[in-house]
Amino acid sequence: MRFIFKTTYQQDIQLAKHGGHVVWYGLLLLLLLAAPWLLPEYWLAQLSFVMIYSIIGLGLMLLAGYTGLFSIGNAAFMGVGAYVAGVMSGYGAPFPITLLLAAGLSALVGAVVGLPALRVRGIFLGIATLSFGFIVEEVLARWESLTGGNAGLHVKTMVIGSLKIDNAEKFYLVCMVVTVLCTLGVLNILRSSTGRAFVAIRDSEISAQSMGIHLAYYKTLSFMISAALAGVGGALYAHKMQFISPDQFNILQSIDLLLMVVIGGLGSVHGAFLGAIFLITMPQLITLAKDFLPPLVAQAPGLQAVVYGLVLIAFVMFEPMGLYGRWIKIRTWFELFPFYRKGMFKRQKSFQKSDRLK
Repeated sequence: MRFIFKTTYQQDIQLAKHGGHVVWYGLLLLLLLAAPWLLPEYWLAQLSFVMIYSIIGLGLMLLAGYTGLFSIGNAAFMGVGAYVAGVMSGYGAPFPITLLLAAGLSALVGAVVGLPALRVRGIFLGIATLSFGFIVEEVLARWESLTGGNAGLHVKTMVIGSLKIDNAEKFYLVCMVVTVLCTLGVLNILRSSTGRAFVAIRDSEISAQSMGIHLAYYKTLSFMISAALAGVGGALYAHKMQFISPDQFNILQSIDLLLMVVIGGLGSVHGAFLGAIFLITMPQLITLAKDFLPPLVAQAPGLQAVVYGLVLIAFVMFEPMGLYGRWIKIRTWFELFPFYRKGMFKRQKSFQKSDRLK
């Protein structure tokens, strides 16, 4: 078992809590760098998709897991970023500029969507963001002169300077660099005063406001950062697919994104990556399982939706902390064996007096 004794504030906020983090994450980074030479093209493409959805998941995790603001319209931000990338690639803009424009425009849209969060919470906020998702999908379908409408839009090959990203290996490396930068950015936000303000709002808005935290500012900022990350992921998604249409960013995509962070584990950066791995691998596992199922079940059109629903229900009922929460329990069991207590992670109902009096 490892005991960490912190004696300074700097130790508490440092990215690597101990030497083990440096070793294991360093090995993971080396493994990811070697992936283009170790994996075939198909699995490299799947890993690229995992990184793209991880970036979007980081934004949604920051919004829902750390600020407590649930959004059912993040696919709209993803769509904005994707169409910015598609349109700008048509003008021959280099990818770094396209990425900044996608993040910036998505953040501005996120600021507009964040306005309802200043007055409503919970299910009402979810309905507001859901309505916004429908509006964006309709705008993308109707603005045919710019987006191509329902006919879709072809996205040209990614260009960085004089280098064309025209194969799976190059595109994977671009995704990896962007994912690492976005992850470091989110981690630095979370260990700053801004991140602590987000968590305070999530735990109790009344207490946060009493401590001088400006609720409107930080809620809007959380929406903007979440939307910017979704826009970055959308830009990468557009270049990966090389063809985009409005139906790729509908309500079902938003539900998939929310499902990703819930199953990954709300309130943890690791959960965004674990949820992305689940979202990409689950359809393939379902396809493999069809060979062992009766034809009547295997050929059912709603099989994937049923499996997703059952998995979500199972996690909500038996593992609300998600995949990362399950890993924490397994790790703790090995660290404390034979002194591990079964009820150690049992949820307790706790609330503050100010909340109870509302």
